[in-house]
Amino acid sequence: MSQKGHKRRLRPKHKLLAAMSALVLGGGGVVIVAQGAFAGQDSRNAPVTATIDCPDVGDKLENVPDQARGEVDANLAKLDTQVADAYRQLSSGRAQGKALLGGLKQQRDKTITSLSDALGKAGQKPAGLQGLSACVMKEAAAADPADEPALANGADAAAKQGAPQQQQQQAKGGPARSDFVAINTVKPNVRKPAARGGASTGSFAVQCGRNENGHFNPDNVIVAPGVSNGAHHMHDYVGNKTTDAFSTNNSLARSGTTCTNGDQSTYYWPVLRLRDGRAEKDAKAPGGGQDANIGTILKPKQVTIEFKGSPVSKVAAMPRFMRIITGDAKALTNGNANANASWSCTGFENRQLKDKYPVCPKGSDVVRTFNFQSCWDGKNIDSANHRTHVAFADNNGNCKKGFKAIPQLVQRIVYSVPPGSRFAVDSFPEQLHKPVTDHGDFINVMSNGLMAGAVRCINDGRACR
Repeated sequence: MSQKGHKRRLRPKHKLLAAMSALVLGGGGVVIVAQGAFAGQDSRNAPVTATIDCPDVGDKLENVPDQARGEVDANLAKLDTQVADAYRQLSSGRAQGKALLGGLKQQRDKTITSLSDALGKAGQKPAGLQGLSACVMKEAAAADPADEPALANGADAAAKQGAPQQQQQQAKGGPARSDFVAINTVKPNVRKPAARGGASTGSFAVQCGRNENGHFNPDNVIVAPGVSNGAHHMHDYVGNKTTDAFSTNNSLARSGTTCTNGDQSTYYWPVLRLRDGRAEKDAKAPGGGQDANIGTILKPKQVTIEFKGSPVSKVAAMPRFMRIITGDAKALTNGNANANASWSCTGFENRQLKDKYPVCPKGSDVVRTFNFQSCWDGKNIDSANHRTHVAFADNNGNCKKGFKAIPQLVQRIVYSVPPGSRFAVDSFPEQLHKPVTDHGDFINVMSNGLMAGAVRCINDGRACR
């Protein structure tokens, strides 16, 4: 996340450190050095690494005509690939910092020009996009060297299994020690608005399993339709059985489902992995080892999908094929404006973490909760940046002017994590597996009748399953 605030005068050792960082970054490769009090950490030495921070072009788009959508989406996916490739060069030491950023800017200039031209042909050419081509280096907390022996042991085991050398090296690029916090040291922080007259207090639960059929891919049909490996990280799916980058509304409507009530909706999220250095099936594949996502994929112990009401009003039906993304897969570099991660532990779910992974006590499991946006503009099933057609209610449960309440999707995913294990969510390579980048995706493919039944249950105050 972006660090803002007043500048502090560097003490002598920090001046030396800054000079060392600039020197080594200029020479290429990811730097890991000891720096005190970095990014809000305490005064103990903390290792620091570098990543690539580029403006998110897609987030700036407000209107994309249908005739330009395919070309725009393809160019946005190309921008993601360019950043991922540049980060690989940085992390492997194959390119110098200044030369790397210069080459990346040239690539982005061409791609943004193509994107702008596509919008121009459709009569919607935006101003200012070319100013988004330049990227910078960004400091971030790195894996603590003290954690490396365990990872090295895992890498040795992986090597015996034939894991590629690249994977063994990437095992050192996991989350930082400072990315974890003991959940019992966190104060309760969950606040729910009280229900008022006219509230919709019911719920509608959907049983879709835990991805027992092994539906994984690194696609994102919402953000990068028609692009293989558009996410650069592996997704876990339940519900719709055929969802991938090339799915259409028609193919989704024809698909089978893992949901017991016939709900054909697609529910997906990045996989969670143990940082154990072991070779997964995708160790050499896009979205897996090729994109710095390594280690054993954890299978959910429990997946709960539930739609809830509004504390201030009745809810309206969602339109079929509506898309909603909650959270931001690029929150490390974008900042936390759209971040919506919720990490906790069973027995402690009144304490939710946004930018830390929880360390759960013995007998408690890791929990990820996705509370989706619950207000809709009443017109659009999607928007150019996949955000502005929906919104969160305010702290009192009210939707902003022009928006109406819809059933709120709440996904809860529980994992049994071995005590003392490091784990991480899959991410774009340059996002460094930070917990704040967690996110969930949903396409509503319920039949109109099933959605109408869900709305009745919620508005009538009943709990339906």
